[in-house]
Amino acid sequence: MATPQVIPLSAIAAQSVNAVVSRQVLRLDVRQRSTGLFIDVWCNGAQVLCGVLCRDRTWIVRDGYFGLPGDLAFLDLEGTSDPSYDGLGTRYVLTYAEGQDAA
Repeated sequence: MATPQVIPLSAIAAQSVNAVVSRQVLRLDVRQRSTGLFIDVWCNGAQVLCGVLCRDRTWIVRDGYFGLPGDLAFLDLEGTSDPSYDGLGTRYVLTYAEGQDAA
């Protein structure tokens, strides 16, 4: 399996980022709420997931039906806490891993 691709995020509470993964254009809307960090995923202009709670080392997409040949996951580089906006890009990184092991 290839090395996961890190998708750069900033330590701000609400943001949209674009990334190209596996020849797919993703738009990721990340926002902090009182109950956790949530993500919406758009693939090639179509929204495929909305309001997914972000957990440490937990796949976000989970199903090839959505058109990605891989999956996204947050990693806590300092432990096993679920991500929060104030550590995005430093403590918490968003990764994309291509392949059957990720989907």
